[in-house]
Amino acid sequence: MKKVSDIESALIPVEEVAAAVDAFLAASPAARSWDVETAFDWSRADADRLTEGQRSAVRFVTLIEDHLPGYFDVYRRYFPVDDSVDRASFVHNRELYHFTVRWALEEDTHARALARYQHASGIADRGALRTELAVEGQKPFDLPYDHPVQFFAYALVQEKATQMYYQQLRDVVDDPVLAAVLGRLARDEARHFSFMADVVGRYLRVQGDAATEPIRDVIADFRMPLADTMRGYWRWALQIADVASYDHTQAYEHLVKVLDRAVDARTDRLDELVRFITQCRALP
Repeated sequence: MKKVSDIESALIPVEEVAAAVDAFLAASPAARSWDVETAFDWSRADADRLTEGQRSAVRFVTLIEDHLPGYFDVYRRYFPVDDSVDRASFVHNRELYHFTVRWALEEDTHARALARYQHASGIADRGALRTELAVEGQKPFDLPYDHPVQFFAYALVQEKATQMYYQQLRDVVDDPVLAAVLGRLARDEARHFSFMADVVGRYLRVQGDAATEPIRDVIADFRMPLADTMRGYWRWALQIADVASYDHTQAYEHLVKVLDRAVDARTDRLDELVRFITQCRALP
């Protein structure tokens, strides 16, 4: 685990993160929220309308979403709101916390919706599913970063890739209930992506070239969540990718767009970063 002091030293001004948080919350009023209990007619969920590959995809993404406690803990550890940081860092982290608690609520709702679908549709028994989720849920999750922009750049790619997968899976499934669930999830992930993109752009505008190398390191070693801890992850991930014609590196194109919008004119280092990301996208 990297030292929190390393993160503190590279934070953008609190006014910048507060503006990003305010924009996200303004675009996400409580009146537009949804809940698992009433948003869908669970009595109509029918896994018999899915292919085996689509069933497998639902099981896979449920495991990923259900690891939310581990993901949230990353922000708690690296952006703490306690006396382990100085006053200025606390103020910054407290503003960020307004986003992370809303984000965590929405991601936890995703996990509950997918688990509810599995139970209601006949994919899994509820008790057995709880145990299955616990096997992965008890495993640790960490991101090995020492610059704050890296946490947002990682999440930018991960949220966009997840959004795209949900959209593409929604378009091929024949169960209207699952399609509706995936549509809700995709819209939430799109808003999460927008927040991460806003913050990454602010780091680039404030810190300039100093932010490029940390972002490059994220892409150089990028792995989707649980890739290094879930048994059989890569084989399963390839199988579910085929179900919806999915490639997580498609999200890299959206990172490049964020980089382009963030600055008025590219520097040599930013040009090199864009070339590197493009090359990673082009790899087979």
